[in-house]
Amino acid sequence: MSRPFVVLKFGGSSLATVDRIRNVAVRVKNDYLDRGLKVSVVVSAMGKTTDGLIDLAQRTSNVLNGRELDQLLVTGEQQSAALLAMAIEELGFRVKSFNGAQAGISATGYHMEGRIADVNPERVLSWLEGEGEVAVVTGFQGINEAGDFVTLGRGGSDLSAVALAVALKSSFCHIYTDVDGVYTADPKIVSTARKLTYISYEECIEMAALGAKVLQARSVEFASLYDMPIYVSSSILEGEGTWVKEKTIKEGLAIKAVVHDKNIAKIAVLGVPDVPGIAAGLFSKLADRGVGVEMIIQSVMRGDVNDIAFLVKETLLGEAIEVCGDYAREIDAQGVTYDAEVGRVSIVGVGLSLHPEIPAEMFSVLSGEGINIDMISSTSNSITCVISSSMIDRAVSALHRHFLEGEK
Repeated sequence: MSRPFVVLKFGGSSLATVDRIRNVAVRVKNDYLDRGLKVSVVVSAMGKTTDGLIDLAQRTSNVLNGRELDQLLVTGEQQSAALLAMAIEELGFRVKSFNGAQAGISATGYHMEGRIADVNPERVLSWLEGEGEVAVVTGFQGINEAGDFVTLGRGGSDLSAVALAVALKSSFCHIYTDVDGVYTADPKIVSTARKLTYISYEECIEMAALGAKVLQARSVEFASLYDMPIYVSSSILEGEGTWVKEKTIKEGLAIKAVVHDKNIAKIAVLGVPDVPGIAAGLFSKLADRGVGVEMIIQSVMRGDVNDIAFLVKETLLGEAIEVCGDYAREIDAQGVTYDAEVGRVSIVGVGLSLHPEIPAEMFSVLSGEGINIDMISSTSNSITCVISSSMIDRAVSALHRHFLEGEK
């Protein structure tokens, strides 16, 4: 049974200045407090604070310890939480701020890429069920068994908000962003992109994982596990946003969006001996360094060797090259190549695998634009092509025209 309060989340751009923090306080008042609801507000760091703190750390030391970085990064959200609490209190409401530990958010895993282990928000709940009207909670952070802060990865405040909404038995989680919903493509690239009124968890997870920036993929996955509806809308503009919730029962093809990601790089380990355990060794070493990989492709064996190619986040390219280079020498592979000038473009929609004509149409559209495809992967809900990053905008526009605007 849901409780009569709701969890809200505001991102860094919504909190970038004192004026914007005051505007957020007024938004919380107008949208929810004036309706008699009690509210928990999850916040990100102000503006580009997290990037600034990382830059500060890099200028201070060439040896970046994950634990110490996390102890530094959590201060950004704590700053936002305290300032927003002050702004809300000035409007006449009873409010307290809580950091991740105080809010009962437990985390495990690597520093800077932690995962939520549990949420036990006793202090938040006690405050809201008692005299409190608003609890402001820091996003992006939890505390591990050693009592150290662990951050939850980029976009982790979305995950914090959804997890808190589940723990507090809120009826839904309202995520305010600098855009007014989820679109069929990036409106900065495709002026005719349409805002979606509704999208399923399944489709939204796919979009987020493939590069859409509105929501963190892990937060939508968490919401789907606990059937927590998410409402995405603008923190500045009025108007309807987008609901992310369980899909309705409907047969047929519905391509929802064209998604792109320019922040990736391709790595290939060449001439890998074709013996059992080689791939396991490579990806274990990458995992040990906290390097996540995507779209793994092993070539057809030639002789007794093959090539293994995959994608990594552009920010992890240097680390991945080092790991792959060391391993290539260890197994006597032929070498390692990489390409940082690539991006990926994807079409997303439930049931794509049931429509064999769709891949052919996608490849034909890209060919018609003179775009060469480097790598291809597909799931039941998406088809993704890796292409030159310089061709991404053209590819997104052409695919949107073909699949979502009816231009055949």
